[in-house]
Amino acid sequence: MIRKLAALAAACVVLGACSKVGDGASNVAGRHAWTQAGTLRYGSAYEPDTLNPLFANTQAANDIAYVVFEPLFRYDPDGNFVPAAVTQVPTPQNGGISKDGKTIVLHFRKGMKWSDGAPYDARDLVFTWHAVLNPRNNTRLTVGWEDIASMTVRDDNLTVVVRLKNINAGLLGCFAIGGAGYPPLPAHLLEKLPDINRAPFNARPISSGPFVLTAWNHGSSLEFAPNPYYWRGKPGLTHLTYRFVPNAETLLSEIKTHEVDVYEGVGENQVPELAKIDGTVVTKQLSANWRRLAFNTRKPQLSDRRVRLAIAEAVDWDRMNQTIFHGYNIRAVSDVVPTSWAAPKIGSYPLDPANAKRLLDAAGWRVGSDGMRAKDGEPLRFTVSTTPSKQSNIQAEVQMQQDLHGVGVALEIKNYPGSLLFAHDGPIYTGKYDTEFTIETNGPDPDNEGLWSGKFLPPHGTNATYLDDPIVNRASHAALETYDHAKRKALYQQEESRIHELVPAVFFYWQNAYSSVNVDMKHWRPATYISSFWNCWEWSI
Repeated sequence: MIRKLAALAAACVVLGACSKVGDGASNVAGRHAWTQAGTLRYGSAYEPDTLNPLFANTQAANDIAYVVFEPLFRYDPDGNFVPAAVTQVPTPQNGGISKDGKTIVLHFRKGMKWSDGAPYDARDLVFTWHAVLNPRNNTRLTVGWEDIASMTVRDDNLTVVVRLKNINAGLLGCFAIGGAGYPPLPAHLLEKLPDINRAPFNARPISSGPFVLTAWNHGSSLEFAPNPYYWRGKPGLTHLTYRFVPNAETLLSEIKTHEVDVYEGVGENQVPELAKIDGTVVTKQLSANWRRLAFNTRKPQLSDRRVRLAIAEAVDWDRMNQTIFHGYNIRAVSDVVPTSWAAPKIGSYPLDPANAKRLLDAAGWRVGSDGMRAKDGEPLRFTVSTTPSKQSNIQAEVQMQQDLHGVGVALEIKNYPGSLLFAHDGPIYTGKYDTEFTIETNGPDPDNEGLWSGKFLPPHGTNATYLDDPIVNRASHAALETYDHAKRKALYQQEESRIHELVPAVFFYWQNAYSSVNVDMKHWRPATYISSFWNCWEWSI
């Protein structure tokens, strides 16, 4: 699900001054007094649900995967593959991909090691393929991996030949991070276990990446030190702290007092405050993060597309974007990045409360004496869930609640911390929710089969809307069976048009991500795709 695409480069705008705070002298020449030389403190609204990428469902887990693991490929800020654990990105031109598109040859770097000193090589990739498809494992998403027919490791353990059952135009993304992209896991620690769902490794992983985990202080932070065996050499930081600060106002306060060095994904209502913070720079980056209101289509109140369409037309999404979210983000019409070669031509749902009422009447939901709708004695009532870390999320829920009340629909707010909401056994992936107002993250390739196909319903995938439509299923899979962009684009147009018709979700916006960063930090290069931790070994302060 994660592939190559040229995208927008980071635009870095210096808004803050570089003055000192207090009377203390800088602890190192040229640095500010608040800077701890060699130590970077990153502030995050979320705590990972697990540190094993096979089971993780949070953005925090993607960040940490880049810290702890070395995937075969990393993404640069524009979504291009960067060779990491392998020496080159295979293509038909360099012979790494066969002419028929069904054989891929990968060459691991020589001499790589895990942080416990064991060799890191092609055998770990083969084990990970088996672990992903092991029916005993609660793998979050298997799309792509199940198209692999075989993996053959050559005698040097550095070369693996991957043979596919069918062409999969997005398969290389399985060897990156994000979506169904998983880095190799250590075979020497895990291969003898019948499953790895509860392996101690999931909370205390060894490392193939630039840093090793030294402590997980639950509810507080993750602490990291350099990995002495990292193949690129010693990272620029001597210590990395990933702090959990679930309240956005607290996080803003801590960037102001310099208790954290990086606050990424600043809340929209906080952006004007950033220019007032001494000793920081502000970056703005179009990200492949899209917010939507997703429906659990298995819920009786939401199973009728007329009800979902009525909800889409009853809420004033444009006004919400301009007021609550201050117009910082780009309105969305699909889950394909608007800068993508595959972006479909689809209109927005109109704001039409009158038609919303007609749709609800036609679906049998009648207005009672109290002005609210019911059918067969059951009220038209459902819940909306998000993470309450940002005030704008809650304000948006309240606005939806008010707009829907105007057409006789009762919306109840039921929020959860991110580590619970997105957990494998949490509300979303067990189907114990009605609607979710959350963010999804895309990779550079438009492959979205895992999000919408009926083949990938939880617990065997991440299609938590439970949509199972033959047109969507067929188009999303057929788009992976060709490398021809024109053919793929036509298939994604067909798929997205059908999704727009069925309304399993209302696409709200693409996020313009603002970050506030200590001016003493070097090599911060925020990324459009997956995680800005893609080059964390280069960071220094």
